[in-house]
Amino acid sequence: MNHMSKLTVVANRRTYPWPNVPAIAICLDGCEPAYLDEAIKAGLMPTLARIRKTGTERTALSVIPSFTNPNNLSIATGRPPSIHGICGNYLYEPATGKEVMMNDPRFLRAPTVFKAFYDAGAKVAVVTAKDKLRALLGHGLKFDEGRAICFSSEKSDTTTKAEHGIDNASAWLGRPVPEVYSAELSEFVFAAGVKLLKEFRPDVMYLTTTDYVQHKYAPGVPQANAFYEMFDKYLTELDALGAAIIVTADHGMKPKHKADGSPDVIYVQDLLDQWLGKDAARVILPITDPYVVHHGALGSFATAYLPEGTDKEEIIERLKAIDGIDVVLSRPEACVRFELPDDRIGDIVLVSSENKTLGTSEHRHDLAALNEPLRSHGGLTEQEVPFIANRTLPELLSAGTLRNFDAFYYALVAAAQPAQ
Repeated sequence: MNHMSKLTVVANRRTYPWPNVPAIAICLDGCEPAYLDEAIKAGLMPTLARIRKTGTERTALSVIPSFTNPNNLSIATGRPPSIHGICGNYLYEPATGKEVMMNDPRFLRAPTVFKAFYDAGAKVAVVTAKDKLRALLGHGLKFDEGRAICFSSEKSDTTTKAEHGIDNASAWLGRPVPEVYSAELSEFVFAAGVKLLKEFRPDVMYLTTTDYVQHKYAPGVPQANAFYEMFDKYLTELDALGAAIIVTADHGMKPKHKADGSPDVIYVQDLLDQWLGKDAARVILPITDPYVVHHGALGSFATAYLPEGTDKEEIIERLKAIDGIDVVLSRPEACVRFELPDDRIGDIVLVSSENKTLGTSEHRHDLAALNEPLRSHGGLTEQEVPFIANRTLPELLSAGTLRNFDAFYYALVAAAQPAQ
């Protein structure tokens, strides 16, 4: 179908051009822009340094909350959470009284760009580090026609053609399944991307990593630089194979600890318990997921359900007065400002400042597993992310505010260009 170069594909009321070469978006989880600056300064990313000069570089804004799932699904759908419905890793369902992981496709309210291109006849490949995203990202793809592959590094040894488009991806790649808490989990994604580009030659490909390294190590430290040096080697290969590439991130990352290295936390449930009575309110931390070793479920965004009859304005004012809480909004205000689905957000939304996190109750957070001083995300201070194209795109330079979920639009615009 590639000969139909005039074809366009519409997904969620955005129009995408048909690619002449593979269009790739790479989401570097937790990639605070300083990571790239430091690794380039150290001479460890020659390819990205060159692409910055010969391609197009901007800074983009992630969606809020600046967490993994909302941003990956925004990148995958080209739209904010108000459209696709995924507004956290985790949510409270008032109807059932249960707190549940939001990684089931039943929570997704919009089709992905991958599905739209697949339905138009394209070949699609998606590789994610953690399996929690795979079902959401692969939703709507069919794996029985030889045109779609979607798997995670984490479960790569159990993939099947029927469910993932490929049997035993670990054996196919010739690499063992990496440990979940490792840089290798992300390296597996890049290595798979290179091999898929050579052998499968997808029209559209998404590669998305884990922020294990970024949660542990600050920009410029040896372990962080080693990660980006590794990424640059794979980027070199992807670029040399002729793909149009956008490199972006789901969110940044900031230190969230006191001078002594202990986490700097405002325990919001404890505050509301004092003011409203024990467990009268319910604080939800949408960062919560099964992988809490590196952040202890502490991030900079929280939402709270308040009991009937509470004076919301009074609670909002009391919370605003607390040092380290930057933004407190009612549900309607938060949904407009942050483009969130109003049926999946509590009565109020809180965002903490750059070096603070929000917790529920002190006794509910097991911080014993945090070996390094806490680094985390979720707020406005982690919203700036890199946005780098390996092509000259004048329209990208002249565009207004850029969002990380514009990645596939610009990857496809670049891929539709005549060869440079």
